[in-house]
Amino acid sequence: MVSRRKAASLLLAGLAAMTATAQAGDASPNRAGTARAGMVEWPEPSQPSHTPLTEEEKESGRTQGRKPPRAEVLQPSVDERLPRYVPTPGVELGGSFSGASSDVLVGLVGLWFERFARYHPGVKLRIDPPYAGSLGTKELIKESVDFVFVSRELKPEDLVEFNARFGYGPTSIPISGGSYRHYGFLDAMGFFVHPDNPIRQLTYDQIDAIYSRTRHGGMAPITTWGQLGLTGEWADKRINAHGIEPWNGFEEFIRQKILDRDGKRGEWREDVHFEKVVFPLASNVAQDRYALGYSGLAYIDAPVRMLPLARAPGAAAVAPSYENVALARYPLTRLVYFNVNKEPGKPLPPALDEFVRFILSQEGQQVVREHGIFLPLREFQAAPGRQALGH
Repeated sequence: MVSRRKAASLLLAGLAAMTATAQAGDASPNRAGTARAGMVEWPEPSQPSHTPLTEEEKESGRTQGRKPPRAEVLQPSVDERLPRYVPTPGVELGGSFSGASSDVLVGLVGLWFERFARYHPGVKLRIDPPYAGSLGTKELIKESVDFVFVSRELKPEDLVEFNARFGYGPTSIPISGGSYRHYGFLDAMGFFVHPDNPIRQLTYDQIDAIYSRTRHGGMAPITTWGQLGLTGEWADKRINAHGIEPWNGFEEFIRQKILDRDGKRGEWREDVHFEKVVFPLASNVAQDRYALGYSGLAYIDAPVRMLPLARAPGAAAVAPSYENVALARYPLTRLVYFNVNKEPGKPLPPALDEFVRFILSQEGQQVVREHGIFLPLREFQAAPGRQALGH
């Protein structure tokens, strides 16, 4: 068993090498490979056990925003490939715009507003309570706000309702990474097994074949550990797949990233061991040698082993280390979105367009870094947002 001191040393070593190129490994789906560098084995609890928010905490979040967690001690650098922010020359921007926000984004959004006002004091931006993570596009559909900051992926019904109202979809622009493993603050997600399990990594297609009844990845159903290449006592043991009951932001993220393919909705197998909430997943897997589960990294409060993941057969499997999440190498990192009603072929109001351009710059992502909870975007994550606005 790895000691806490040794585990901490491994983590700090990975952080010290934040900008180093990680080693690629054997991505064979049925063989153990060498994943990218970083601490991935958590044989001891690395996080405290969390409990659902109390009604008092929920109400405080709705009126004031969620109380922020303690920031990570070390922070990734801002990507120098992001463009520097230079205000549009010869243009004096003005106007008042109101928005809505998830309760976990209130602090970060306020900092963005304050910093942007230094460049454009004539632009007045505000978000008003109630703050809630369930907003999605509902306020945009009602046309009661100009924009919405959202800490999750949009639900299918959000998109259907928006399309029915306007005849096109909302514009959803990634504006920040999620957190690494902050409870309630859009932590990265991972798959894990019992510490005794010798499996070393999984591909998206394998996960799809284990969890999905639609299997859009094209593989036959996988029900035993032997089908993943394990031998001996493991060969005929059934995979006890654990997950979160729909609808939930965690399961929706996994569904969209892994089960959905080419516009086709993935559906969960009926024999998945569903929990209504994410809290017991790590403990459930830690008590079952033949279990496989997933959750946010903030909820790894029991001795399990995190698995490196590969997006495709032949691709390098990447471990959920701080370094890999911070640099967006790890595939199950999360994103924060700016949602707006932008009619195709038409620009946003100049002030909002300029605000988003600021957020997607080095200066805007430096605000994320200073806030210390979420992770700054890398250039490859920010570029599609600028393209969506015609920049």
